[in-house]
Amino acid sequence: MAKAAKSSLAITREQFRTHAPPVVVVINGKEFKVPRKEFSTGSLGWYLSDKMDVTIDGQDVKVQIGLNLTIVGSKDLPQDGGGPAAAPAPVAPTPAAPTPAAPGGTNEKGEADF
Repeated sequence: MAKAAKSSLAITREQFRTHAPPVVVVINGKEFKVPRKEFSTGSLGWYLSDKMDVTIDGQDVKVQIGLNLTIVGSKDLPQDGGGPAAAPAPVAPTPAAPTPAAPGGTNEKGEADF
């Protein structure tokens, strides 16, 4: 299957933050309001993590729900400073200052050097 060309989005990150409503999904008859989310990858969408019971042959079993709805192409939207902060650039460690000579003719362990 050929990959579709990326399309440009007609919304901004700010529009998503201020106007994207929760998405309502129904799983096995139970309704969930899924809140919007700005993922650490930079993508925009909705995220749900929850648990519910499902009945199998009269027995309830606990299931875990993990749902991501990602707006295709949203990672490529320009950052506008209101979302998750980009990781700061690594800072080179400062070299340690040399240990000054111990006073009075002693070494670092306090031993006299005769």
